[in-house]
Amino acid sequence: MKSIKGNIVLFLGLVLFAGTVSHAQDEEGVTFTMNLSKEKLGINERLRVDFTMNKDGDNFSPPSFDGFRVVMGPSQSISSSWINGKRTFSKTYTYILTPIARGNFTIQQATIDIAGETYKTTPKEVEVTAAVDKPNDQKTVDDVADESLHLVAEVSKGNPYLNEAVTVVYKLYVSPDIKVTNYRPLDNPTYNNFWSQDIPVTEHTVLNGTYEGKPYRYVVLKRVVLYPQKAGKLDIEPLSLEIFVDVPTNRRDFFGGRIYTQTSKTVSAGKRTINVKALPEAGKPANFSGAVGEFDFSVTTSKTELNAAESLQARVEISGKGNLKLFQLPEPVLPSALEVYEPEYDENIRTYSTGMEGKVANNYTIVPSFRGKYPIPSIAFSYFDPKTEQYVTLNSDEINIEVIDGPAGSSDNTNIAPGVNKQLVVPTGKQFHFIKTDANLVSTNITCFFGSRAFYLLLFLPLLLIPLAILIFKKREAIASDVVGNRIKQANKLAKKYLSTAKKNLGNKEAFYVALEKSLHNYLKAKLHIETTEFSKEKITMILGEKNVAQEDTKGFIDLLTSCEMARYSPFSNVQMQNDYDKASDVISKLDKQL
Repeated sequence: MKSIKGNIVLFLGLVLFAGTVSHAQDEEGVTFTMNLSKEKLGINERLRVDFTMNKDGDNFSPPSFDGFRVVMGPSQSISSSWINGKRTFSKTYTYILTPIARGNFTIQQATIDIAGETYKTTPKEVEVTAAVDKPNDQKTVDDVADESLHLVAEVSKGNPYLNEAVTVVYKLYVSPDIKVTNYRPLDNPTYNNFWSQDIPVTEHTVLNGTYEGKPYRYVVLKRVVLYPQKAGKLDIEPLSLEIFVDVPTNRRDFFGGRIYTQTSKTVSAGKRTINVKALPEAGKPANFSGAVGEFDFSVTTSKTELNAAESLQARVEISGKGNLKLFQLPEPVLPSALEVYEPEYDENIRTYSTGMEGKVANNYTIVPSFRGKYPIPSIAFSYFDPKTEQYVTLNSDEINIEVIDGPAGSSDNTNIAPGVNKQLVVPTGKQFHFIKTDANLVSTNITCFFGSRAFYLLLFLPLLLIPLAILIFKKREAIASDVVGNRIKQANKLAKKYLSTAKKNLGNKEAFYVALEKSLHNYLKAKLHIETTEFSKEKITMILGEKNVAQEDTKGFIDLLTSCEMARYSPFSNVQMQNDYDKASDVISKLDKQL
């Protein structure tokens, strides 16, 4: 009994709720409007007319469209949703019209019955003019893609100094109306007359921006830092890309969603020209070696006191921001009594969007021969600062090296000037110290060959070689009888032969997959004596099947060819390239056992 009462209460509640919702909807005003895509158009353009209502109705009656011809319609779209317990509804009838004459025309009223009442739209005037050059309603998918894609090369400086960093950022601007699905480079600039360094773009983050005053989305595709190596006007070659996009059409699917059409467009950043200024001649130091930027300079040694025949390290280091890889480091001037080895070059440089930063250094190993004090004089380093447009000269501190214990030079504790040759003065009583007093004399008598070690060695050596020759012969015979093993070795050599070019290009996606695809075709060409470049993957599958090749090996071969084709349109990682290389080596080895 209680259950029956509960069901009755629930039913009444639902009825009251439905009545409340219906009442709320009835309280909303009914709207029935006509919207035109334009009120003035050329006789060669199209006009779109939308009749929209906020409640569903019956007996829709369009106007006669005097002066126009209906080329499409009526197409119907419905949109309905619940938001915060409130229902929104929209229903639209769409017509596409073309004018049949010039003049002023009136789109008359349309009518519809909603909830037992008839609603009418307001008539609207349309002016039809002479034909226009570019009808905006006749834009093709390619026209929309052209207007919605823009590749821009942003140059940080248009008038830099020689060897001053210039950053070029390539941005792809995309209109919100279309969708980019993929891209691939067609032509990369070579940057002639520039020293260039790419800055890898690890993530393609989509950002909001403006292009020519309109809202766009953009993504940074490439960054490169350039150091001009020549004064005057230099051209930065354009970057060209093929972009694959989805462009919306005027058609809609069953659920009212927009239907997109796929197409591809080639975009280019355009050639940019910069005017490179030569470095000023006024005030240029004599020791200037081409350094441009902001730098610090130092000369240090690992020790200042040591004994003769010991070594020390002298380090000439330059750090800061600028063209660190494009100039020579200054060399220290050392006394002739110090033995100096060729320096070891050391660098720690990173390239940012503002240019190179870090340090470079030469490490010298120095070995003194005599006791005394040796000064390492101050040396100078000069660079040009583009911010202040002036040359700057830095000088290192003078360093004194003292050799405490060792042979004496001309006199102990005497400073030896650099570049002056010093003769060793030998103390009295030591003129013949180089003569050895302990003799190690060896008899010069010639011994007889018979009975010597060499005699017995030559006598018994052939007897010792006989067992060794037998072992070698048996080993070679075992190897020759191992047919399976020999075929495996031969297959591995064959795989290495055909895949050598691909292996050299690991890390370079385009070159790697071109070489990999060519190696696969060359293998079949050499093995089956056919021209595989004229065959499709289906034809190759059929030929391998006729040769009784295992299906899994045939599938592996075809999958590799597919990867080579997909690599032209999709980004592949180094890990994927290594996996494809290993898979190709394995597939060639397996095929060679069956062909």
